[in-house]
Amino acid sequence: MTDKITKSDAEWQAQLSPEQFRITRRKGTEQPFTGQYHDQKESGRYKCVCCGESLFSSKDKFDSGTGWPSYTLPANPDAVATMEDSSLFSTRTEVLCGRCDAHLGHVFPDGLEPSGLRYCINSASLQFEPDQETES
Repeated sequence: MTDKITKSDAEWQAQLSPEQFRITRRKGTEQPFTGQYHDQKESGRYKCVCCGESLFSSKDKFDSGTGWPSYTLPANPDAVATMEDSSLFSTRTEVLCGRCDAHLGHVFPDGLEPSGLRYCINSASLQFEPDQETES
């Protein structure tokens, strides 16, 4: 992974849409079944909307029925970081971009193999990059 990225709120606000800023920099969430990628099945990579770090692969994406994009594993172990989140009257595990600390969503222990985890991620925190087709 490359070096950590830090910016002021003003710099993030200039770069991101209001919804992206609210979710990634203010730890917001989008309503279920409203995000751009919750039902996407195209092959490719999901990158951090803030810094471009590759976070998740479409091959690890699954339909959890929750209304948010869900993944079994991050693209690599350093792609995401986690921390305890005690907001909303419960304790959950928050998922952050390992490079810029953007709030991505939460991880739960009710996912599919191989990890048994469900990374439940806000579409607004992601930027999709489709796989490049190779020419024969």
